[in-house]
Amino acid sequence: MTNDKFHSSLATRHLSLVTCHLISPGSPGFFMQSHPRIVFFGTPDFAVPSLERLADAGFPVVAVVTAPDRPSGRGLKMAISPVKACALARNIPVLQPVNMKEPAFLQELAGYVPDLQIVIAFRMMPRTVWSLPRLGTFNLHASLLPQYRGAAPIHRAVMNGESETGVTTFFLNDRIDEGKILLTEKTSIGPDETAGELHDRLMVIGAGLVLRTVEGIISGGVSEVPQEEMIVSASDLKTAPKLFREDARIDWTRPVGELYNFIRGLSPHPGAYAPFTLADGTTADIRILRARAESAAHDLVPGGVVTDGKEVFKVAGKGGFIHPEVVQMPGRKAMSPADFLRGYARLFSETRDI
Repeated sequence: MTNDKFHSSLATRHLSLVTCHLISPGSPGFFMQSHPRIVFFGTPDFAVPSLERLADAGFPVVAVVTAPDRPSGRGLKMAISPVKACALARNIPVLQPVNMKEPAFLQELAGYVPDLQIVIAFRMMPRTVWSLPRLGTFNLHASLLPQYRGAAPIHRAVMNGESETGVTTFFLNDRIDEGKILLTEKTSIGPDETAGELHDRLMVIGAGLVLRTVEGIISGGVSEVPQEEMIVSASDLKTAPKLFREDARIDWTRPVGELYNFIRGLSPHPGAYAPFTLADGTTADIRILRARAESAAHDLVPGGVVTDGKEVFKVAGKGGFIHPEVVQMPGRKAMSPADFLRGYARLFSETRDI
């Protein structure tokens, strides 16, 4: 069967199934106008509260699409995604496609006759999937679009020292994170808040926004705002590209305030790190998961260490010091500076006493 014929058959089957549901009083789709059949796409913890809120509100989530089970941990046991665990606990059917363009998956998805699809923390989706439901497919993004489009909006906002962020719902289109905006909700970022702490707050705020978005789509009370109308200048847009290992490396030549934001913006995962020269001339990467900043004049080279060798140490940046409060050596558990110095003080080849 050619692709055109296949998609034509999907559309015909979709129409016939919708008609069947509309005229069958006992079917789940009989009250489709007020209770659209929802297919939910998501994988990590961030998506779970939204799925729970939808189900608790009585919306028929007819299927969940999530990532395939993967080996995890030292024993490489197969692990299921948090979204799958939530779906199974609520007896919601689960689809786990490896390739979302596969005809078998597309046929199975169409069989659920979705009126609306919701995407949260999921991979890129082909047009044949997001264009399927009659009411469209919307996404929850953890920033105030059009700012911070991309895969790491929470990390990047904190790393850049932003004082405000939020969540946005928008309809998917062919361009990543550029569809028409439905609703937004703002929240402040605390001056000492980490990316992990912000993630947990936005996860809950986002669940409420998802619910309001569904209600607005049903009632017709939500407007679609093209993102182009919100952009004054393309040069003002801040992006949130995916984080790679080198992106988490600390550059001690930067101002201490920027270093502090950088560290909390990568905490707890993936964790900002810096290589330190060992006594034998080799280097070890030390992750700094939590720290505080001190503004002070000094004559140390960037990355120079000041320590009492017992309980505290601090690292020189531009215009001050970073005081690590939680650190981690490769393959070891996170620990306090005192615990770290008891076992690893010798790793600092060049230090100055406090």
